[in-house]
Amino acid sequence: MASTVWISGASSGLGLHTARALEAAGFSVIAGARSFSEQKEAGLWQLPLDVTDEKSIDHFVETALSIGGAPDILINCAGVLILGACESYAPDELRQVLETNFLGQAAMISRVLPLMRQRGKGRIVNFSSVNGLLGIPFQGAYVASKHAIEGYSECLALECRPFGVEVMLVEPGDHRSGSKNYRRISRGMGEENPYKPAFETATQRIAWDEAHGCDPDKLGRKIAKVLKKRHMPRRLRVASLDQHLAVWLHDLLPAWLFDWIIGSYYRK
Repeated sequence: MASTVWISGASSGLGLHTARALEAAGFSVIAGARSFSEQKEAGLWQLPLDVTDEKSIDHFVETALSIGGAPDILINCAGVLILGACESYAPDELRQVLETNFLGQAAMISRVLPLMRQRGKGRIVNFSSVNGLLGIPFQGAYVASKHAIEGYSECLALECRPFGVEVMLVEPGDHRSGSKNYRRISRGMGEENPYKPAFETATQRIAWDEAHGCDPDKLGRKIAKVLKKRHMPRRLRVASLDQHLAVWLHDLLPAWLFDWIIGSYYRK
């Protein structure tokens, strides 16, 4: 019998590619996204889901249970990115990023984990990012949310292990995944903003890296392959060699030297 997967944020980007890869690998996939209406398309179920809305989560859980029963696997992939200077974010922009990327994951886990504990098994996959391990300029809200996911998931894994529930962090680097669909510019980044020149240069580099990033279909297939194994690793990092190198250097180099290297890269 095919394992049942619930996945959030599946309308675009890495969530969409992961959902498709899982369906192709034989998993029974129930995918959620704010833009979805209830239907079955391309072999997987699509249900409306806003991870920042409790009623929407309730409806998704109830409907998904009626379709395929309790999930064997929960994949939290919903996310949003607002580019801007840390100083210039409006409070509502910070809240939107944290509520979607981090608190939305926590809300989904709180609803699904009791179902897994009752069965004595389950798997939770939380999408973090290479940016959950280091910071880059003008992604402060996003980086903060991914750092929160990293710490939360480590605690979750320790707590869930006695109940037979595994937790894995997925840490993607840049992928050609249509991130423009969820990327916005902070309202505070007007022409008069003192960070504007550096912001323009850095965001051009960010856009170039994403456009020339890794193949998102390969990431989806890697996740499917891992989920077929007896045990998941704690972390699955899928990134280019230079992004792997950046993570290693972040931990090895003095902070001033690492900051100079990263700062120089985004000033090009």
